[in-house]
Amino acid sequence: AHFNPAVTIAFAITRHFPWRDVAFYLGGQLIGAILGALTLRVLFGDVAHLGATLPMGSAGQSFGLEMLLSAVLMFVIISVATDTRAVGSPAALAIGFTVMLDALWGGPISGASMNPARSFGPALIANVWADQWIYWIAPVIGASLGALIYQGLRQGNL
Repeated sequence: AHFNPAVTIAFAITRHFPWRDVAFYLGGQLIGAILGALTLRVLFGDVAHLGATLPMGSAGQSFGLEMLLSAVLMFVIISVATDTRAVGSPAALAIGFTVMLDALWGGPISGASMNPARSFGPALIANVWADQWIYWIAPVIGASLGALIYQGLRQGNL
């Protein structure tokens, strides 16, 4: 299941997902994020900007951290999603623990979004756009690098 535009794009770059489907998936991911944020607005009002991701460090620190966190996450995702040796629930646990560790490590500095859609929905509904570009560019670059590094290692090119 693709919930993250950065993951979808990284899978397409590494030829594990067809480019012709990318726009449809990105549209669905963004609509889902908007509907999720709208649901939070209806249920809770304007509480803490509905979880909008905002950098607590500098823009440069947050950009670098989001890129690194996304690279690590995508490295794990692509390794368990494309390697026939990694299947079943341990694969899901690996991804879940990676998200948890990324959030614990990066959350206080960048918000640990790792997902452009996750940042976009709350930003749109709460009208909080400060440094939103970080959460679009850094995760896509990071996830793409993580996928390419894994692919290079797996194929023996790195």
